Amino acid sequence: MADNESGGIDQAAPQPKASRAGRNLPAAIGVSLLLGGSVIGTLLWAPRGWLVLLSVAMAVATLEVVKRLGEAGYSIPLVPLLVGGQAMIWLTWPFGPAGALGAYGGTVLICLIWRLLSQGLQSQPVNYLRDVAVTIFLATWIPLFGAFAALLVYPDPREGAPRVFTFMLCVVFSDIGGYAAGVLFGKHRMVPAISPKKSWEGLAGSLICGTTAAVLAVAFVMHKPWWVGVPLGIMLVVTATLGDLVESQFKRDLGIKDMGTLLPGHGGLMDRIDGALPSAVATWIVLSLLAT
Repeated sequence: MADNESGGIDQAAPQPKASRAGRNLPAAIGVSLLLGGSVIGTLLWAPRGWLVLLSVAMAVATLEVVKRLGEAGYSIPLVPLLVGGQAMIWLTWPFGPAGALGAYGGTVLICLIWRLLSQGLQSQPVNYLRDVAVTIFLATWIPLFGAFAALLVYPDPREGAPRVFTFMLCVVFSDIGGYAAGVLFGKHRMVPAISPKKSWEGLAGSLICGTTAAVLAVAFVMHKPWWVGVPLGIMLVVTATLGDLVESQFKRDLGIKDMGTLLPGHGGLMDRIDGALPSAVATWIVLSLLAT
């Protein structure tokens, strides 16, 4: 979910065909249908292709954020961050969570050394602490969280595909519920200092739709006890909302509106998946504990 999903409070910058929530609604719907169709097709006919989608998405999202940080004067070790991010995704295939964690640790270590020596052996690094702190944050925020989405498809892709589908279904309906409730009823701002368009009414819509979708998906897609969908839906909506707020503050610190322009009606890819990344962690935890 993106920063403008639970809108309905402030007027956005004028745009052609913009909705009350401040985005080009026809373009946003078209992009969402295209992305959703790609995911559904992959899960139905080639479940392990989910890793391909994730690896591409994590690389694009990383590039978007590093580019924005570079424009703000940060020096981020892009090469080890990209390579390490791919390792976090793909090493889940043979090694599961241990592969993701090992790749994460290796990525952080290499990034620390890379940034330390990036200006040569004879030069003292400038803003080293700031840059490596942001680098570690990015390694966690994007590829490591994305690796939890990859873990949903294991150990058997035929059983993993319903877990991924449940995750995506909950994200979509949480997004729809928050958007609709925010546009129609949004009057009470949640955290206006961080995200002026977020409303408590939008959060309530997300909880209702996201939890309902989780209960139905767990019962009829995963064929697990329906009640597992209740904590799943709540955790997913809460983490998705927090993910939105984190990216909103991140963009406020950089003084930008969107991470990129790749997706019409949404901004950059990171603007589309900011809430889904932490939700993948919550989904994996809940399903691993309650729906094995």
